[in-house]
Amino acid sequence: MKNIRESCIEFFKSEDIKRDIKETIKPVVNIIYNEIYVYLWLLCFYHIFFIFIVLANLFLLLKLLAINKKVIHFE
Repeated sequence: MKNIRESCIEFFKSEDIKRDIKETIKPVVNIIYNEIYVYLWLLCFYHIFFIFIVLANLFLLLKLLAINKKVIHFE
């Protein structure tokens, strides 16, 4: 007697079943992707913008530290 796991694995080994499941799931995945497509682009642009902000802060901090070192050396 096979357990449930083995019977499921045997069921999904068939190429016909794999193809049918892929064809069944493909429209659902496309619908979900089309719904969140805009949000994915917004998320990407947000991350790019955030990286530029972090780099600008790093540049300003390094510039500020360089100015402070010059002031300390003159005293």
